[in-house]
Amino acid sequence: MARGDNGVDLKATLIKVGLDEESAEALAAIPHKTVQVDPRRAFREPGSPRDEVMFVRSGILCKYKSDGSGRRQIVSLRFPGEGILPSPSNADYGLQAIVRSEVMVGKAEDFYPIVQANPAINPFLFRLVQREASISHEWLLNCGRRDSATRVAHFLCEVAARTGVDGVETPLKMPFTQQQIADITGQTSVNVNRVFADLERRKLIRREGRTIFFLDPVELQRVGSFNPSYLLGQTSFT
Repeated sequence: MARGDNGVDLKATLIKVGLDEESAEALAAIPHKTVQVDPRRAFREPGSPRDEVMFVRSGILCKYKSDGSGRRQIVSLRFPGEGILPSPSNADYGLQAIVRSEVMVGKAEDFYPIVQANPAINPFLFRLVQREASISHEWLLNCGRRDSATRVAHFLCEVAARTGVDGVETPLKMPFTQQQIADITGQTSVNVNRVFADLERRKLIRREGRTIFFLDPVELQRVGSFNPSYLLGQTSFT
């Protein structure tokens, strides 16, 4: 899985987050196809076999689940440089792009022999699985106990951290609609709109279209109860 014209470099990304060069090169060489993912429809439906390894080159993928009435909850995100591992069981979630995305897709039958032949990959993947669990715990706390403003402020801080911007010198280019933010933070889009207006009124952020400037990043992190230590690095592969 090498880099194309506009996406992230898988080998360089793996080395950056702690994998040795030989193992990173082996993973990056997995046979794959590159898929353009349309955000208007599901990329993989719930119940699909998890017999693929995926790597997001550009755009954003989400994992989602729906309740009995069809209401959707986004339960996880994959940014460029992040991926999804294969599993023996079928997926209990669906996959959909947040924006138009490019995803490298390889087969589990090609992935597993490389992992077996390169012992350094297993502990590396285990650390990344731990990171995803930490993010899931934070999201559960967000939806279960935090108020609306804290949920949105926390989400803004997390997106900035995971995309490598500070929101001050480099503003946050927000790819999410208010409905998508609502699906992530467990509230309505109307309430999300009110929270954004409140954060602007408190001079914590300024919006120019979908570009968001952090006017007081320290206070925004305090309001969002955001401590980036749970991210444990900047790449996820689960």
